[in-house]
Amino acid sequence: MDDIVTERSEGILRVKLNRPEKRNAMTSSMYMKLADIFNDTARDERIRVVLWHGAGEAFSAGNDVEDFLQNPPGSGDSPQARLMNALLDFDKPLIAAVHGAAIGGGTTMLLHCDFVYAGESARFQMPFIKLAVVPEFGSTFLVPLAIGHIRAAELILLGLPFDARRAAELGLVTQVVSDQNLLQVATETARNLAEKPAAALQASKQLLKRSLRAQLIAAMRAENEAFSARIRSEEAKEALTAFLEKRPPDFSRTSRPAAAA
Repeated sequence: MDDIVTERSEGILRVKLNRPEKRNAMTSSMYMKLADIFNDTARDERIRVVLWHGAGEAFSAGNDVEDFLQNPPGSGDSPQARLMNALLDFDKPLIAAVHGAAIGGGTTMLLHCDFVYAGESARFQMPFIKLAVVPEFGSTFLVPLAIGHIRAAELILLGLPFDARRAAELGLVTQVVSDQNLLQVATETARNLAEKPAAALQASKQLLKRSLRAQLIAAMRAENEAFSARIRSEEAKEALTAFLEKRPPDFSRTSRPAAAA
């Protein structure tokens, strides 16, 4: 079974994360496949809009921890960085339909979408610090930009979960709809966009992102470097191993208090 499924119709490319048994957790190969899909789609004049969703009961539970431990991303051209760059350069409308869990990268990837429709079951969380790493996908720039530092600290530093209604209040999703109508509503928007003049649509999206581009690139680069260092730390090894072993992490041997001056 393919872990990412695509289907093209009426100028719309549907991209479905397709690991329902793993709540669509992302592997290194999935990041690379998605990057290739977005890069190819950017050059395909037959496709005007992309609709992105997940199979089963979740949008994405974030990184597949077992795969992540075996293939930790570096600070250079990692699979994750390839997808980040593809999303940064993507100038066609990108719509996400989110239901169930959207955890870690499952939340931060959505920051690069133009429309995010959330089903009533959608649950978001950015638990990076809990796993002894740092946020990614430019979220340390985009989240404070969207909702302010105080609210961003609540979501990133505390890593608190939040539901679809809270996401809408914060302006992180376009609209909350019933799970039953989620794909229908997202598809209606995709069809509406696909009927518009493509060149004007793409130029307008480029202009919307223009003033943020340099800052976003700098944020992604800094995050990737910090992430690469953190994922190789003793803290992260303990946090991720504890996650897999379903036990509380013990940071007593990894976190050392600073020496007194």
